[in-house]
Amino acid sequence: MELSEKTCTPCQGGMPPLDPAQAASLATHAPDWQLAEGSKRLVRGFKFKTFRDALAFVDGISAIAESEGHHPDISFGWGYATVTLYTHKIGGLHENDFIMAAKFDRVYASQAG
Repeated sequence: MELSEKTCTPCQGGMPPLDPAQAASLATHAPDWQLAEGSKRLVRGFKFKTFRDALAFVDGISAIAESEGHHPDISFGWGYATVTLYTHKIGGLHENDFIMAAKFDRVYASQAG
């Protein structure tokens, strides 16, 4: 099953985050995203033609974040949005972060096309 078709599972605190090898393996499914901070974060910058386009993207992904119960860190402005994913409860990456990356990529692709 593709990551974008999966649903985030509730993450309990106390479980270990993905190790760098596990994160690198899942990152192959999110090629436009970068592993950051020692493979504890997943980051992607998105480009837009206008501020309104960036805001529409942020609005679209925020609806997904709410429905999945998994919230990214987002910064945006005229022509850009930067999204950082990680699982706060475990202080690192979980499969849920890669699921969200795939879902956000779909939103971006639908806006760009």
